[in-house]
Amino acid sequence: MAAEKLRDLSQPIDVPLLDATVAAFYGTGSKEERNAADQILRDLQNNPDMWLQVMHILQNTQNLNTKFFALQVLEGVIKYRWNALPVEQRDGMKNFISDVIVQLSGNDASFRSERLYVNKLNIILVQILKHEWPARWRSFIPDLVSAAKTSETICENCMVILKLLSEEVFDFSRGEMTQQKIKELKQSLNSEFQLIHELCLYVLSASQRTELIRATLSTLHAFLSWIPLGYIFESPLLETLLKFFPLPAYRNLTLQCLTEVAALQFGNYYDVQYVKMYNIFMVQLQSILPPTSDIPDAYTKGSTEEQAFIQNLALFFTSFYKVHIRILESTQENIAALLVGLEYLINISYVDDTEVFKVCLDYWNSLVSELFEPHRSLDNPAAAATLMGLQVPAMLPGMVDGHGSQLLQRRQLYAGPMSKLRMLMICRMAKPEEVLIVEDENGNIVRETLKDNDVLVQYKIMRETLIYLSHLDHDDTEKQMLRKLSKQLSGEDWTWNNLNTLCWAIGSISGSMMEEQENRFLVMVIRDLLNLCEITKGKDNKAVIASNIMYVVGQYPRFLRAHWKFLKTVVNKLFEFMHETHPGVQDMACDTFLKIVQKCKRKFVITQVGENEPFVSELLTGLPTTIMDLEPHQIHSFYESVGHMIQAESDAQKRDEYLQRLMELPNQKWMEIIGQAHQNVEFLKDQDVIRTVLNILQTNTSVASSLGTYFLPQISMIFLDMLNVYRMYSELISKSITEGGPYTSRTSYVKLLRSVKRETLKLIETFLDKAEDQPQIGKQFVPPMMDPVLGDYARNVPDARESEVLSLFATIVNKYKSAMIEDVPRIFEAVFQCTLEMITKNFEDYPEHRLKFFSLLRAIATHCFPALICLSSQQLKLVMDSIIWAFRHTERNIAETGLNLLLEMLKKFQGSEFCNQFYRTYFLTIEQEIFAVLTDTFHKPGFKLHVLVLQHLFCLVETGVVTEALWDVATGPYHYPSNSAFVREFTIKLLSTSFPNMTAAEVTQFVNGLFESTNDLSTFKNHIRDFLIQSKEFSAQDNKDLYAEEAAAQRERERQRMLSIPGLIAPSELQDEMVDS
Repeated sequence: MAAEKLRDLSQPIDVPLLDATVAAFYGTGSKEERNAADQILRDLQNNPDMWLQVMHILQNTQNLNTKFFALQVLEGVIKYRWNALPVEQRDGMKNFISDVIVQLSGNDASFRSERLYVNKLNIILVQILKHEWPARWRSFIPDLVSAAKTSETICENCMVILKLLSEEVFDFSRGEMTQQKIKELKQSLNSEFQLIHELCLYVLSASQRTELIRATLSTLHAFLSWIPLGYIFESPLLETLLKFFPLPAYRNLTLQCLTEVAALQFGNYYDVQYVKMYNIFMVQLQSILPPTSDIPDAYTKGSTEEQAFIQNLALFFTSFYKVHIRILESTQENIAALLVGLEYLINISYVDDTEVFKVCLDYWNSLVSELFEPHRSLDNPAAAATLMGLQVPAMLPGMVDGHGSQLLQRRQLYAGPMSKLRMLMICRMAKPEEVLIVEDENGNIVRETLKDNDVLVQYKIMRETLIYLSHLDHDDTEKQMLRKLSKQLSGEDWTWNNLNTLCWAIGSISGSMMEEQENRFLVMVIRDLLNLCEITKGKDNKAVIASNIMYVVGQYPRFLRAHWKFLKTVVNKLFEFMHETHPGVQDMACDTFLKIVQKCKRKFVITQVGENEPFVSELLTGLPTTIMDLEPHQIHSFYESVGHMIQAESDAQKRDEYLQRLMELPNQKWMEIIGQAHQNVEFLKDQDVIRTVLNILQTNTSVASSLGTYFLPQISMIFLDMLNVYRMYSELISKSITEGGPYTSRTSYVKLLRSVKRETLKLIETFLDKAEDQPQIGKQFVPPMMDPVLGDYARNVPDARESEVLSLFATIVNKYKSAMIEDVPRIFEAVFQCTLEMITKNFEDYPEHRLKFFSLLRAIATHCFPALICLSSQQLKLVMDSIIWAFRHTERNIAETGLNLLLEMLKKFQGSEFCNQFYRTYFLTIEQEIFAVLTDTFHKPGFKLHVLVLQHLFCLVETGVVTEALWDVATGPYHYPSNSAFVREFTIKLLSTSFPNMTAAEVTQFVNGLFESTNDLSTFKNHIRDFLIQSKEFSAQDNKDLYAEEAAAQRERERQRMLSIPGLIAPSELQDEMVDS
């Protein structure tokens, strides 16, 4: 009954009843009561006449929730129906809202008690303004300003409204209003700003009311980034702001305003005012926060306000310096103030807060690169010297000219702060990725479990900054690092953190010094670190030092290659660490060993001065003891490293002997197992035996990955036995799954058996992939696998098929190319039909098989195309359907593989005698399907490939490669002049039905544009891009994937820039084969 009464909107609504309904909705009554109330309120909200009751409700209720409900109804009308309402209704509502706001903010008591309600009304008013102002409410700003002058509380609220308006227009308008409307509002705000400006100045000079002054400063902060500059620099505004800066209540707001001013960029017209502002600011700052204060300590102990002040201070300095640092370099007085400011900023950079540090670091990075860049391009002999990292004596010939000496003076000016900055970077260096040993929150040294991406990003920026700093003054960098290291040794500065950051800093500047200096520096560093390791007691301490030694030596391959004694000492030290069971130490020792061997492998296979045999031989003799404490995965890494060494030996006889010695342990075990199996095959079914087999195969794979072709004698020895084990385990798996149902495939026993199968496939694939292109290797290994591997795949139940079979054969086809043509029918017969059945049921099952299946098809299409032509038309249709199925996939890598395969097929068919037949069957289907994924917004990453396919199709019909008609001549109502004309019409129809919101003219213009630009890929691509963004589907989303190619080109340019500065790309990451001789 009550519900019906509320729903009848023909007379004024019963407000007490509405209050009761809202209370029931928010109340603690039964669930039924709440649901009933919810239903009534929803019905009211959806009723188009409900908004006419809003005034009546707001005037007659005291309940805040009811008021908010009414305002919500009103907000919906303003957003979606405002312009359709009659003028008198709009004006009535406008005046009513304004009146309520003025009435409530008119006196202090109601303004405080009704604060939430007034805030909501302000938002509603600004929503109305977006429609009404300036055209239909010209007097809004003058009215607002005159109302503000009647009382301080009204004035405070007017400031809030102005701030909301500024934010709506300048910050949140994208996607909310049309570009034209935004432009109009900005112009109105600018032209009427004088009144607002006068009001703000009047308040700041006349008012004593703290809240009002804070509201005014907050509004100014929102306005400063866009107002005409004269209002800032040609009025008392700056002076007024600087007067408020020393007062604690306004300090933070004023500082935010000054930061906005500092960040403005517009030529040098107001430089004098900037210098004056900076100097006054510095004088005041020194009385608030004396330069001698311990800022990091003050921050840790400070209140939220005080912490915010230090954050704002960092923002002020960095904003000011980014744009205006040059104007402070002019007179001695300004330079003194600049140096004091930089000193503050360095102290703030020590504050233990990530956000504050990011702000400072970002600026330091830009300042240092600005000081370094011209240093590279001095056009005189010194330039070459400085680039090579030599220090430039002050007076080189040709250096006396104006430009060169200016640069030197500028560098001289910053020498002091830069030296302090080096110390800062060394003390706060972030952890590099290679370091696995960290301190947890309880102060224990543990192995890192998760990579922290923020830390890695920070490390990259700090490393780059430190490399620039090192180039600017190598001697100072070296001195500071060695001084800090000696304090570690003497114990006066010893902590884990101090040693870590120092060593991370030392490792990160690798490559930035000249070789002589680097050698001298490293000899001292490594000697000191090894001494430290000897004299320090305690397991945790040793683990920290070990991790640092390993990190540093891993970063300097050039040094190790040049100093055999050090290289040998370091490697022996790593072997020592391989017995250290502290978490993370062994992993890091194995990683570092691999890294060093890859860069210095030749050094280990030649007999060095003072040695009786090459190091590799000595290592192989001691191998069993070296690896006795390692886990299986560490042993595999160790074997891979030794594989790299052996690969560097050029004498085949020695190489085979080393390989045989290396594989002695696993081979012995393998022979034992195979021997036992010959006597009793059941032996192979024991879980421990299966584990051992798996481990042996993994060891073989590791060595194969680093040895390549030279692994041949080893794999030949175990190959046939391995295939027998494979076949036996495969039958066991199939039998278990057939007997125990699909769940059996998840039992640990079956999983273990499958691991052995996978590892076998992986070993063969690794070897064939790494082996040089020698047809006899293919002939030796491929035929024996046909039945045990391919036949087995076809015979198995789907859950027991290994996707690795597909990738193995993809590798084989890619490797041996057309030599495989005769085998393709066998491959197809074994894998094609049965894999398609697995992957075309839905988009989710067997993800691995999907990807690898399409990779195999692509390999066959690329290298063995004649075999595809021999397929029956049914089979070809299956292939084409599966390709379309692939690129419809939302899984990015599957879709991309499908598109690449499609492009391959299109090109190959275009050049074959079946061109007409193929395109007559598939042209329209492909075009339709590609347009579907191009425009559905789920496949944006495939954009580049979609464009290439369409370009290919349109080129075919434009150039007349397809000579038979693409339309159905028998049933077609009339004859088209050409394929090109037919495809144009087909495309226009296709797109018009897909995008009913676009006019026929727009679609036709787009399609004609495509045909005109088929020969120019970039025009063609931009044309499609514009169409997509215009076709409303894409506009509200993030479209960065459409520009992925351009972003990749930008990344490549950045890499080239980094390569031009020694050290920016770490020497350990460079591909430098030639140096290791």
